[in-house]
Amino acid sequence: MSLFPRIFSAAVLFFGLTAAALAQPVTFDTAQGKMTLEARPEKIVALDVAAIDTITALGVLPAGVVAPLYVDYLTSDLDAAAPVGSFFEPDMEAIAALAPDLIVVGPRSVAMADALSRIAPVADMSVGTDAFKDGKARLIAFSEMLGREDEAKALAEALDAKLASLRATVEAEGGRALILMTNGPKLSVFGPDSRFGWLHTEVGFAPAVPDIAENRHGEAVSFEYVAEADPDTLLVVDRGAAVGGGADAARATLDTPLIAGTRAAQSGRVIYLSPAELYIATGGILSLNRTIDEVAAGLGG
Repeated sequence: MSLFPRIFSAAVLFFGLTAAALAQPVTFDTAQGKMTLEARPEKIVALDVAAIDTITALGVLPAGVVAPLYVDYLTSDLDAAAPVGSFFEPDMEAIAALAPDLIVVGPRSVAMADALSRIAPVADMSVGTDAFKDGKARLIAFSEMLGREDEAKALAEALDAKLASLRATVEAEGGRALILMTNGPKLSVFGPDSRFGWLHTEVGFAPAVPDIAENRHGEAVSFEYVAEADPDTLLVVDRGAAVGGGADAARATLDTPLIAGTRAAQSGRVIYLSPAELYIATGGILSLNRTIDEVAAGLGG
């Protein structure tokens, strides 16, 4: 064998061994338990807005994302990401064409995990009932997956500081809150154990009504129910606006004497929260920050 082929073969072997050495396995937590990948994923397809929220906050851009995103606060750099279908109907061909290292699913896409696993490893990063604690847990998990631990620590500390400030305000002012979701003319309420329950358990609002029946869409109620509860603060989530049904639907729905007579309305503490953050991007680290800011602003902070 001549000298050049020998040098070329040695170089191929060296760089192959070096790449193998650098590609260390990475282990992180998911909603289904611990998961290990052969190496840090460089090309990620994300089928969950909360995951996209947190990944981008860590400074990483997914190669493929669902469309529409429904939220308007994420970086415009995501415009370069390939659209890969919707939450419930991922575009398998588009995802396969990207040849991703990892596919991230959430509560709306987890049913497709088995089918998606034929394309690439699938991580279920769903946020459960406790959106605040689960959201922070996913932040840490993504940072371990992506090697962004320092960024995650800074984000978590800033979020905790912001929450502590808001909680102090809520504890000083006291009062009872009711979390109310509108869906057109329909009303439903959510308690401390619901998907929005962290507004009670973490922020510190006392429930205006005890023992609210829990299900994913809340407990259906009437305007009379809200008037009788007479909360000091009314936290409103407009589902219709979250999915593109108009920004002022909740205000129109709640423009009634029964709501106007509540202590919340009388004291100017009917707080309309950006619905996409709470309803679509539940638990995303940026989403949590934005909701805390809105509550603080609504209380005059």
